[in-house]
Amino acid sequence: MEWFYKFPHMNDDSLRDLKKMIDDGFRGFTRAYGDSIESFFSPLQHFLIAVDRFMTQTPWPIITLMVLIIAWLAGRSLKIVVGCLVTLLLIGYFGMWEDTMRTVSMIFVCTVLSIALGLPIGILMARSDRFQRVVHPILDVMQTMPSFVYLIPVVMLLGIGRVPGLIAVVIYAIPPMIRLTDLGIRLVDKDVLEAADAFGVSNSQKLFKVQMPLALPTIMAGINQTIMMALAMVVVASMIGVQGLGQPVLKAIANQYFTLGIFNGLAIVGIAIIFDRVSQAYGKRLQKHREIVNG
Repeated sequence: MEWFYKFPHMNDDSLRDLKKMIDDGFRGFTRAYGDSIESFFSPLQHFLIAVDRFMTQTPWPIITLMVLIIAWLAGRSLKIVVGCLVTLLLIGYFGMWEDTMRTVSMIFVCTVLSIALGLPIGILMARSDRFQRVVHPILDVMQTMPSFVYLIPVVMLLGIGRVPGLIAVVIYAIPPMIRLTDLGIRLVDKDVLEAADAFGVSNSQKLFKVQMPLALPTIMAGINQTIMMALAMVVVASMIGVQGLGQPVLKAIANQYFTLGIFNGLAIVGIAIIFDRVSQAYGKRLQKHREIVNG
């Protein structure tokens, strides 16, 4: 009756051999193709370094003015602009400006990469039910996998540094971009599509001139969620060398520096609120525009 109380499982020797075979195979793959994979991501590293230098070496008044202009153009809301200004001034006053700019540069590159990869995948899912059925389980796994697990294969392939952290963040943050692109295109009114077909537009014209503009508010919601999830990975990614606000938080955890952790944690929250409010305001403007067009 032992099997009734103790779940039957593979014997320890067989399980150990299986794990060893997988680990050895992955190490062999890393030794054989690690350099090639690293060189493949070299342009991404140059892009990240260029954005990082721009954000950290540009004088703070110019960066602040750029953020305020973007906030105004996105939402046309004085309240959001003032909120952004106060947040940035407080971050600078408490001496966290450089780390914040490094975090913003990382989030910017992650968002650009997520859009560049997620948008085409979401479009393909919207156009093919079969492809959607294949991709959905993969996205489910990506969204439920603990964030620390993403670091293991990336570090084994590329080592410690900003690019491995960037890749781990993108993997963690890209599912909402893919899902909401797919959803937004599928939610486009069928009558509008039939009208487009009646005018004899091609598939590409229908996609870029009808479906994408009407799906843009939903796609913007996906971008918003991607940014929020990327910010949530900042502290985790700091464990493998990603510079920014995550490293002081990690240092505070390791050394029990209460104020260091709280201040940098609040800076992350402040940046998250800026991104969230600006992107949501832009999404709401697009939604109103779509309602006017449809109305």
